[in-house]
Amino acid sequence: MTRMCLHRLVLRLTGAATVALAGSAVTNAADCPRQNALGTSRVLAVDAKTYPRVGLGSFPETVPLADHEVVLTFDDGPRPPSTEKVLAALAQECVRATFFLVGRSSAEFPELVRRIAAQGHTVAHHSWSHPMMSKIPFEQAKEDIDRGIAADELALSGVSTETPSTPFFRFPYFDSSPATLDLLQARGIIVFGADLWANDWEDITPKEELTNVIERLKTARKGIILLHDAQARTAAMMPGLLRHLHENEYRIVHLVPAVSAQKNAEVPIDVPTVTSFRAIKTLAE
Repeated sequence: MTRMCLHRLVLRLTGAATVALAGSAVTNAADCPRQNALGTSRVLAVDAKTYPRVGLGSFPETVPLADHEVVLTFDDGPRPPSTEKVLAALAQECVRATFFLVGRSSAEFPELVRRIAAQGHTVAHHSWSHPMMSKIPFEQAKEDIDRGIAADELALSGVSTETPSTPFFRFPYFDSSPATLDLLQARGIIVFGADLWANDWEDITPKEELTNVIERLKTARKGIILLHDAQARTAAMMPGLLRHLHENEYRIVHLVPAVSAQKNAEVPIDVPTVTSFRAIKTLAE
């Protein structure tokens, strides 16, 4: 079958699959070796023009999620050994997340940045030194943002650039200024807040942290969840959280930038991952 014919078949089958799966929960990732894993339900490509700032804790809107859909995000890494434990828990359940990395940690542990990306997670940005941006001069804030992006990119690909391959940024402490918000919007970088969080920066036990998330999910029923992979308590809590999400029929949504998705994906974006290119290719043959 020619490449053009295969492409038409991809479009036809993925369109049908989107309709067929729109009302159902797809709880296994396409390539997950564990049939009973939580999995990643779908990939959602986010466009900076449509969603320049998301997260109801800071902004009026968030990413479009259905009831019982959640996005897992992690701040302040990479930091061994806790980041490695978080990655192991996610891999066990075939779950993909977004990691907002601190540049100086990326510079210290570049191999861990590459491991995050190699396991299919989204590498995003969280400044160089984790300052409160509204408390420092604008030029200093801009320099810290750019230096952090450059350090993350250098660790990821060996090329230092202030243009992020994934234009996702979260301000430390959710602390921004009108000038820094305008700066990132002008550069096409999406600013992430969160819809709910675990308060894992506080001196609490993993059990208390898990309770925080569970109770807040009961109210919100969906949303972007903020966690910190640099925290040992979060690493210890992750298996329990993933188990709770699975047992209560939550679905994991993996965020990617729209430009990257349109450029690299073999299938149209925002299609449940169960509709894999490999499966379609097999049918075509």
